[in-house]
Amino acid sequence: MKNSIQSILILITVLISTTGADEVVYAQVGETVTLKGPGVTYQLEYMYWKFGNQNGPLLAWCNHLGGERITEDTKWKDKLAWSDNSLIIKDIQQENLGTFVREIIKSQTSNFFLITVLKLNVSVNPPSPLLPGENLSLACSVETPQNLEKPKIHWLTPWGENLEMRQETRRVTSKDNGQWTCVVTADQKEKQTKVSVTVLDLSPAPLRPQYTSKSMPLTIPCSIPPHISWEQIKAKGFQEVVWQFSPKSSLGLIHDSETQKLYVLSLERLRWNKTDQHRELKPVQDPQKRNLTLTRKQGRKEDRGDYMCIMKFKNGVTLSRTVHVEVLQIIPSPGTDLISGQPLNLTCSLSHPLPSDLHLQWSPPKQSSLPKSDHYQAHLTIPEVGTGDGGNWECSLWQGKTQLTSASITLKIEHKLSVWMLVIICSVAVIAILLLILVFILYRHRQRRVRHLRHRLCQCKKYVLTISWTDEMAPNTHLHSHSH
Repeated sequence: MKNSIQSILILITVLISTTGADEVVYAQVGETVTLKGPGVTYQLEYMYWKFGNQNGPLLAWCNHLGGERITEDTKWKDKLAWSDNSLIIKDIQQENLGTFVREIIKSQTSNFFLITVLKLNVSVNPPSPLLPGENLSLACSVETPQNLEKPKIHWLTPWGENLEMRQETRRVTSKDNGQWTCVVTADQKEKQTKVSVTVLDLSPAPLRPQYTSKSMPLTIPCSIPPHISWEQIKAKGFQEVVWQFSPKSSLGLIHDSETQKLYVLSLERLRWNKTDQHRELKPVQDPQKRNLTLTRKQGRKEDRGDYMCIMKFKNGVTLSRTVHVEVLQIIPSPGTDLISGQPLNLTCSLSHPLPSDLHLQWSPPKQSSLPKSDHYQAHLTIPEVGTGDGGNWECSLWQGKTQLTSASITLKIEHKLSVWMLVIICSVAVIAILLLILVFILYRHRQRRVRHLRHRLCQCKKYVLTISWTDEMAPNTHLHSHSH
């Protein structure tokens, strides 16, 4: 009688457990699945995992003494493992899908929990990578038995948008690049499966123009994202990369008719070939590293305009990024070489009105007479410059607390000459001229005296020696003088 009552109690426990504690798990073929079930709040004696039903083949068991074992059936070989009372199924395959039964025995009482593992199908067609404009089909479905309620399925885009559909077909853009997530919801539980979609494209262009000046370097960015390789690009029919420049007029208009080709990156060995119009710009490094940026040490006024980085493919698809370049200038009037007391006008601008979120700031020499209230003006007027205004003047362009670029000039201020200084300078000049005239007169007078003395010295005496001979006497010498 006692044994009959025990059997009835166990049967009631089994019926309650199997009808009110089922769980559904969705898995793709090849995934790792963890079967756990509700937590155990007491010290169990034995735990068994079976496949199919309560009387199905035993997959694994463990006990409170630390003993455990896993089946050696070839169907489950190298697929099962224990982890904190949970059963791990590695690389699950079609034949491993089905119902798993967890049995816990405590004080000769069995508690059963059923977990049904259903197949989740997620597909991407065609496989990545894709070019912008190509069609992409995403599908997500589950195999649900008739006795189970069908789950809700939707897609989550890489930018976080919910698409309430099981299948999505679209023409891809660069925005579609990234992780797409299939979300399956059942019994207030979610199963998320991520698939990767790779869209070949160039890195996004800067949201703001690139600002430069004659005092700052010029950088025109263009690159290939790090998750894209040159091998993938070549496999899609890469042809070449071209850099083009369209100048901007003083009125702010872009002249497409004046577009210049700067560089061409050919498929052979991935080398840049510059044209006659390369504007002394240089690629920053080896294009094998996916960086296609152009640069120069200093900007120029004529750099204003649009620079286009264009990647071409053999099927006619082109990927392009446009970089706008603006040049900050300081225009001094009448010039940079001034005399103390002259008026001066300084203009700092981009040759068009500034956007509302940008502002200018002047940094004059320390001894300048410019009021601090004028340091944020685009146009400065100094009625009379002083020597303290000479030196380096810098105008910087800011967005909030971020400096975008700056331009600088050097003013040379000479001292102003007063009337007395002019009189003194003129007097000194007159004295110097008179001294020169006096020196010249004295020199001429001396030259005349020297000539007169030479003429008098030329009237000199000549002496003639006469020798006569007699037969009887020695030779006599007679000296005769003749005056001339």
